[in-house]
Amino acid sequence: MEKFTTFTATTVPLTNDNVDTDQIIPKQFLKAIDKKGFGKNLFFEWRYEGDNYVEKPDFILNQPAYRGAQILVSGDNFGCGSSREHAAWAIADYGFRAVIAGSYSDIFYNNALKNGLLPIVLPQAEREALFALPADEKITVDLPNQTVSSSAGEFHFDIDAEWKRKLVEGLDDIGITLQYEDAIVAYEAKRPGYLQ
Repeated sequence: MEKFTTFTATTVPLTNDNVDTDQIIPKQFLKAIDKKGFGKNLFFEWRYEGDNYVEKPDFILNQPAYRGAQILVSGDNFGCGSSREHAAWAIADYGFRAVIAGSYSDIFYNNALKNGLLPIVLPQAEREALFALPADEKITVDLPNQTVSSSAGEFHFDIDAEWKRKLVEGLDDIGITLQYEDAIVAYEAKRPGYLQ
């Protein structure tokens, strides 16, 4: 997993509340088990006309000014719905490194963190200030100091200390396990026949 310390990028305002995982990545795209390739189908029904990938020009991600954005700013209850981890995969594969919302479903929040996607919770007034930023203005997310900085102000967010450490060090569950590989091998050696 890529380390996340300080990140500067433009934002895209997707002001909807209750964006569910089926809207993020519809069920017909859940057949793959590799985390790559989901980005082109992100918000599929909102982005495209039918099944032939003809872009709807009025959808925010299809507007030229927002194509390079890497921070998604949204409403309340982001990632509600099913427990599909593919939703976090699709957002990350599209190129987003962080999502700023008013709240998240617990499962989506944890899936995002496990995949190196930083879910930030900010109140409505602060998100409104970010929604109003020009499309070409960059903001900075500083994970060690837990701040979002922009011309609209500096906003503080909270994150669990253990998740913060994992993201800053770029450690997913496998990476954490490998940190303790020597201890695991030593423990298993003390238990003859344990692995047989």
